[in-house]
Amino acid sequence: MELRVLRYFLAAYETGSVSAASRRCFVAQPSISAAIAQLEDELGTPLFERHTKGVRPTDAGQRLYPLAAHLVADSEAIVRSFHRSERPQPLRLGLMRSLGAERMSDWLKRLMGRIENLELTLVNPEEGCDARIVTAGMRQSHESFEPIWTDRYRLALPAGHPLSLKERVTLVDLEDQPFVLREHCEATESLRQALHRQTITVQPRAHLRTIEYSLALVAAGVGLALVPDWPETRSRLDMALRPLSDFQADIQIGLAYPEELSGGIRQAVIEVCGQVRSLAG
Repeated sequence: MELRVLRYFLAAYETGSVSAASRRCFVAQPSISAAIAQLEDELGTPLFERHTKGVRPTDAGQRLYPLAAHLVADSEAIVRSFHRSERPQPLRLGLMRSLGAERMSDWLKRLMGRIENLELTLVNPEEGCDARIVTAGMRQSHESFEPIWTDRYRLALPAGHPLSLKERVTLVDLEDQPFVLREHCEATESLRQALHRQTITVQPRAHLRTIEYSLALVAAGVGLALVPDWPETRSRLDMALRPLSDFQADIQIGLAYPEELSGGIRQAVIEVCGQVRSLAG
């Protein structure tokens, strides 16, 4: 079993597409398809189901993925241990606000384990940087975009709020409700527009930029807020999350990078995005 073949399998698994795996690995699509067919023959079982939008792993493919990922990671660690370079590899990474500290820390940990001697500088995405983690809507024309997460937004209410007794809330229910509004948030802006179309008025109580402060003000009973449905948000006891039955905001977040980004770093960050996306999906 060749490591090259396992790498192609991992790329197809994480991207959900032979063509996307081809772009990630910088090889022709037939090479990816041939490698997967070779692996399926060797293991005696199909690893993917083909469909119009790409490939979907079978039960055997799902079982192979963590084993293959571990084996490839170990092989790369062995190579790095014999080719250590004292020269730092700088990466200036722009991070939008409110990415979620827990999941972002995991992403950065994976990246630093993937790139030897990485020297990471975190800045605001508006500053000069080599790559940025932003929403798909913030991507600029010269940037490629590698998806990582999709955030589905929910209405956050203080614990015990009357609307928390409803399984689903409607936009009409928000009439005259106190609200904590996040500035420069695509989901909040979409909600503003939806409310405006239905001539529904809410009562702004605070304008701010971060989700963390929004959650704190909701918990304190200042008002309602639109926030991403993260596990750590969902598990809080001082508030309740409810879907809006007539409004939905799903915001895609990913890595935006220019083509001139260093090849080795580009390959590493794209692979980390695929790994995290696969785990999240």
